[in-house]
Amino acid sequence: MENLYHILGVAPNASTEEIKKAYRSLAMRHHPDRSTDANAQSKFNTIKSAYELLANPKKRAEYNQRLSNRIILDAEKESHALWFALFKRCGVEIPHHSSH
Repeated sequence: MENLYHILGVAPNASTEEIKKAYRSLAMRHHPDRSTDANAQSKFNTIKSAYELLANPKKRAEYNQRLSNRIILDAEKESHALWFALFKRCGVEIPHHSSH
């Protein structure tokens, strides 16, 4: 499962307002009625699901607890995923290297 914070391109300590702002920006970009991308519906649904969970304080707290309790086996891969998500949110696609 992809990190929901990565999907929205926000930090885990982002405010509710920052999460809402990121969601609106991504939803507008990937909405199936606005995007010509063949995967727009899938991307939009993923963004919507991430927002719905992170916008709910109780569900977000539970998610954060699960996220905190997981074991990170590859810290470098984890950090790259965060950076790729951030750049993607800004509309910049960075090619992934085969070593990751």
